[in-house]
Amino acid sequence: MSGRGKAISIVLVLAVLGAATAVYFINDSRAKESKKGGRGPAAVPVSVTPALQQSVPVRLQAIGNVEAYSTVSVKARVDGQIVALNFKEGQEIKKGDVLFRIDARPYEATLKQAEANALRDAAARNQAQSQERRYKELLEKNFISKEAYAQIATNAQTAEATAGASQAALENARLNVEYCTIISPLDGYVGKVLLQVGNLVKANDVSPLVVINQVRPIYVNFAVPEQSLTALRGYMAAGPLAVEVSPSGETKMLAEGRLIFVDNAVDPSTGTIRLRGQFDNKDIALWPGQFVNVRVRLFDQTNAILIPARSVQTGPEGQYVYVVKADKTAELRKITVERSEGEQVVVKGLAKDEQVVTRGALRLAPGVRVEIRTSAEAAS
Repeated sequence: MSGRGKAISIVLVLAVLGAATAVYFINDSRAKESKKGGRGPAAVPVSVTPALQQSVPVRLQAIGNVEAYSTVSVKARVDGQIVALNFKEGQEIKKGDVLFRIDARPYEATLKQAEANALRDAAARNQAQSQERRYKELLEKNFISKEAYAQIATNAQTAEATAGASQAALENARLNVEYCTIISPLDGYVGKVLLQVGNLVKANDVSPLVVINQVRPIYVNFAVPEQSLTALRGYMAAGPLAVEVSPSGETKMLAEGRLIFVDNAVDPSTGTIRLRGQFDNKDIALWPGQFVNVRVRLFDQTNAILIPARSVQTGPEGQYVYVVKADKTAELRKITVERSEGEQVVVKGLAKDEQVVTRGALRLAPGVRVEIRTSAEAAS
């Protein structure tokens, strides 16, 4: 190799060594700076809420069905044609309100005839009684025979019976005229009218003219497992039990009443016992046929720990929550959920005011540093 080639090779080697040395010193300085000023992994943003300690009622929960306090199927008691309809479908009515009017003219004519017959037979009765009294005086003076008096007494008794029958027919005719005006037997709401004005009706027909439901007060029927029967009867012995209802799928209380009925036998096909609650329903919050959530309040549990239901996680070893400790690190805490109270749950395994993670738990692990933020910030 010539002297010029050797010189070029030496220059290249020196250039490579210089570049490697520069890279080494740069990386070494960055590593030292990282070790000197580094802070580790970033804190996980979470939102928290304190565990509450308060008195919470213990309840039995079930699905119930609302039932009218009374249901009346209105039917005609006489035959005839409907000539008047004095209400609208679905209207609230009062006891004694006129609902239907049936053509009363045939029954009024019958009533007049019955009145005339009653007057005629009453006059005949009075005449027979007067004759019986005269013949009795004659019998006492031995002016007539006993057989003659017996015939007159029989005629008087017959006239009395005939007058009584005429009076009964008169009362029946008056009732038929009254039955031509159909009135409401209770307060409530009417349903769909099945026969309109102009239709002919028959007395005690199979189909009613209209159905009336009384909704003040009102019933709610429901069933609970037979395992709850012993506790239920025990608390009932101490006093009336309150019953709360809420719309299906909601937790807001709709009405509050009292438990009035426990069935006398457990249904062997379902293993449940039927119960009934009564509600004043003054604001018509409950309606017949409606399905509602029912809660029977048994007693109040003091010093119960409540947390939001959304903070509870489920793992291979059961249910748990993350608790933020004083050093702003997460701790996995195993808990036992006793029951739900709306959007909250009553749990064991937590203490009052412990900070429970409600958002951001999916990114946590035991010992991870956290940064507490509002719910909106943690979600973003």
